[in-house]
Amino acid sequence: MSSVRPYRHAVVIGASIGGLCAARVLSDVAERVTLVDRDELPVEPIARRGVPQSRHLHLLLARGRSALEELFPGLSDELIAAGVSAIDLQSDFRWHLDGYLVRPEPSGLIGLAVSRPLLELAIRSRVEALLGVTIADRCEVTGLATSPDRARLTGVRTRNRADDKAESTIDADLVVDAAGRGTRTPVWLEGLGYTRVPEERLGIQVAFISRTYRREPHYLDGHIGETFSPYPGRQLGGVAMAQEGDRFIVTLAIRGEEKLQIGRAAMADYADSFSPGIAEVIRTGKPLSEPAQMRFPASIRRRFEQLDRFPEGYLVIADALCSFNPRYAQGMTVAALEALLLSRLIREGGHELHLRFFAAAAALLDTPWDLMVSGPNVEGERTEEMLAMDQYLERYRAAAAKDAVLGTELIRVINMLDEPSRLFAPDLAERVNRTARPCSR
Repeated sequence: MSSVRPYRHAVVIGASIGGLCAARVLSDVAERVTLVDRDELPVEPIARRGVPQSRHLHLLLARGRSALEELFPGLSDELIAAGVSAIDLQSDFRWHLDGYLVRPEPSGLIGLAVSRPLLELAIRSRVEALLGVTIADRCEVTGLATSPDRARLTGVRTRNRADDKAESTIDADLVVDAAGRGTRTPVWLEGLGYTRVPEERLGIQVAFISRTYRREPHYLDGHIGETFSPYPGRQLGGVAMAQEGDRFIVTLAIRGEEKLQIGRAAMADYADSFSPGIAEVIRTGKPLSEPAQMRFPASIRRRFEQLDRFPEGYLVIADALCSFNPRYAQGMTVAALEALLLSRLIREGGHELHLRFFAAAAALLDTPWDLMVSGPNVEGERTEEMLAMDQYLERYRAAAAKDAVLGTELIRVINMLDEPSRLFAPDLAERVNRTARPCSR
């Protein structure tokens, strides 16, 4: 690694997974890195207000695990030592995709059944130990500081939430927005005279309710986890998975405006409609938390690469750049991959880092975004081509219930190890065509 550090001070807005990964790579190329987060960051693995999704089920996909391992060597072993299960994502975890159970066979695709609070704490502990890195919590970014011509960022304006009167400016020659779905970047840029960033939205309209229970060995017939996704004609779904600390977490989901009931009996009755195994966990398990609710109206992709002007010294990353339907469990994986991309682009050198990063990130995001667009239950009008793809993928999912090879390839795509186009390859299409008629859901 070169000893030359092109940045004096980098500021990262948001100390969640995306911000922590960005800080990790910036610590190699900046003399100082400061992460600011509006929350008081916990010293124990507990959920926090600024990350509402942390109370719900998370699964670290195979590619996300390898990307985080590249950023933080030994992280997987550390988490496993803390009680996290390393799981084969086809044999240990059962996928009921749009009504079909993917044939459960060993795939060699290894993920981690880890809670979000534990994963975030483990990564944050490593980032805090990096030379030159400071994490300032209870610090809210209220705006951007720029050069007189507003062509370059020179820092951020902040307010200390522990003392509402304490306002200051943190100087920086690189600012990275990792503030998540609630990013203020579009508003701040408009205030500086820039064009509002174009956005793509995929309407999801899904509500989640989650609760953790004491784990029993017989739950889900001994499997680590099981997921049931909604599909056209059935708006119900849910997922259950073992976690560290001898816990099981259950997340129920429903599309539309209907509200989920949080009582034990109501939750169990709801789960019974698609999974007696998950319903058993709810009915018989000892609750270890109160039910937590969250509504997710839409996936949003901000197309910064389409802007004609953008300030130098500024980047947007992770959920602030593109937020995903939680059903696909891809947000943490994408955040880690974007951090690795940023590291590579900085080391390659060259001017206009923001242009190079947004263009390359757009190409990276195409894979998970296309997977969501091609999925069922996405709002909006479907073209003839999309309808033909839907029909093929319906047959594919039915065939994957009988053909383990098709199942493995599907899970590889979900894990961002292959492009969605792989599912249409001639060898796989032939397997789909020669498999018996679709299984009944």
